Amino acid sequence: MIKVGLILGIAGACRTDELVNLTVDDIEDVGSSLIVKIPNTKTKIPRIFVVTDVGNMLELFRKYLSLRPPHVKHKRLFLYYKAGKCSSQPVGKNTMGKIPSVVASYLKLPDVACYTGHCLRRSSATLLADAGVDITTIKRHAGWKSTTVAEGYVENSIENKTKITNQVLVGTTTSAITKTVNVSESNISSNINFEKCTNVTFNLNDIKEYTNIMSIVTKTKLECNSATKN
Repeated sequence: MIKVGLILGIAGACRTDELVNLTVDDIEDVGSSLIVKIPNTKTKIPRIFVVTDVGNMLELFRKYLSLRPPHVKHKRLFLYYKAGKCSSQPVGKNTMGKIPSVVASYLKLPDVACYTGHCLRRSSATLLADAGVDITTIKRHAGWKSTTVAEGYVENSIENKTKITNQVLVGTTTSAITKTVNVSESNISSNINFEKCTNVTFNLNDIKEYTNIMSIVTKTKLECNSATKN
């Protein structure tokens, strides 16, 4: 359950409430990918995102869905999972909000308590900003109406700051140093978060390691505030 929540939460920049209220009818398995609809959002802007067949993401989702008891009367996607079985009880907001801290604890990341439910949404936006996408794309992906929030991710993106520094010091063009982040890469630098500790983020190595998408030997460490990088 935690792995599926991590995948959907970061893939779709989902809020805790959106994950809690997600139903089986909101997800369409088309074979090569999952099409996920978020009909009810805080900003009243419905969103659609896709989870592609990378690593074992789709396998994890299908395995979790197959454990759904046939007698469940409601359609909520997330059910409590224990000892290899799912109960009919839907997962609540508090349990869903603890997913990031559980993942951080397993990965032995610092400041585990800092990884709140909002971490999934923030991680998604941060990864997009580090990939070099524009503000419009980030706004559309997360469903923000204002550009102010999206601009914050771009401004604080380490990849973006590196591009600016290269342009200032050596005159390198943006196109020459743009790096596309791909989930198949095994060498991905950590995201350094200079915001408050409650806004720490996961990076791609953390996601891959926890969901076993790839065999990662070294655990990636994340920092919050201006802590020294491990």
